[in-house]
Amino acid sequence: MFLLKAELVLLIAGTLLLLSVLASKLGGRLGIPGLLLFLAIGMLAGSDGPGGIWFDNYPLAQFVGTAALVFILYSGGLFTRWAAVRPILGPGLSLATLGVLLTTLLTGAFARYALELSWLEALLLGAIVSSTDASAVFSVLRQRAIRLKKHLKPLLEFESGSNDPMAIFLTIGLTLLLTQPQMSGWQILPLFIQQMLLGLLLGYGLGWGVVLLLRRLRLGFDGLYAVLSIALMLLVFAIPAMLGGSGFLAAYVAGIVVGNQDFPRKTALLSFHEGMSWLMEIGLFLILGLLVFPSQLPAVAAPALLLSAFLMLVARPIAVFLSLPTTRFGWGEKAFIAWVGLRGAIPIVLATFPLLAGVGAAQKIFNVSFFVVLVSLLVQGTTLSWAARVCRVEEGQAPQAAVRLEA
Repeated sequence: MFLLKAELVLLIAGTLLLLSVLASKLGGRLGIPGLLLFLAIGMLAGSDGPGGIWFDNYPLAQFVGTAALVFILYSGGLFTRWAAVRPILGPGLSLATLGVLLTTLLTGAFARYALELSWLEALLLGAIVSSTDASAVFSVLRQRAIRLKKHLKPLLEFESGSNDPMAIFLTIGLTLLLTQPQMSGWQILPLFIQQMLLGLLLGYGLGWGVVLLLRRLRLGFDGLYAVLSIALMLLVFAIPAMLGGSGFLAAYVAGIVVGNQDFPRKTALLSFHEGMSWLMEIGLFLILGLLVFPSQLPAVAAPALLLSAFLMLVARPIAVFLSLPTTRFGWGEKAFIAWVGLRGAIPIVLATFPLLAGVGAAQKIFNVSFFVVLVSLLVQGTTLSWAARVCRVEEGQAPQAAVRLEA
């Protein structure tokens, strides 16, 4: 019986992965983000869909989400060229910190009245949906052979990889305030400084440690280098997290350090991590699609649609323009940056934190967050080519290239 169940699970997993790969190719041709199709496949396979797979294991989903984000952020760092990032480091950090904070405050203020939440619950929802996921952006742009002007591409890549720690911290901090009323908001500020500094410093130091090991360690089998790379990546995340730092920030920073150095078998390891990033992205969205119950979404559809519109048309643009007040980017470029603020897997993963902590409005927050992600991918994700033309940020047509997901 156990063997039969294992075979059935593997059959389902293989089928869903195959469908997702095919959907990604189809989505690129149609201009639809593959992430949206991955979610749709998961929802169709779930309890409310024809697949009928019942899945409501939030702790497992959060664990898988955390592991997947580590792979995705580390891989994003590996493919980030420091020479391209250096000129936009200031604007990128501003978007990743001030931009996320402003988005949280503005979206939270709107959610306070649109969804009839308490102030802390509304701000928590704002924090959950505050970070961007540019992986869908570049898959569509590459498939359509669109090249962006100047430093837009590295800026968007850097923002999407570096703004997650800020959103994660705000989500955890606001969840603590909701579950521990005796705490003060000022008590969280030192924790934020500690997490960011430790994550940055330990990520940089551990990244160099990874480089030294990859350069000096000689293994008897080529396949073991991929295993070694995974082990080092997990340590880069876990050590800072155990010491009170941001493991996610450390993973991204370490990835940048490692990706910008030379070491044996670098090309093979980069290809391996690229494939693992795809696998984690697909698997994460499939699980999150299974996790949601579509029958619960109509109850929050109207206010969630209003919140989505406010986030896309008001909160994100204001956050971008205030975060980039004196930079070299023009109005059209800033408008495009604002429109590229797609929401992806991270808001859905973060929405499991208040669920597991027992926050009163957690289920409502989860369903609204999922709805926001769907609307963002459907509306913004399918209009990127149009937005690039309207904002006049296209540099020209690039030759067709293989599509690669980035964090």
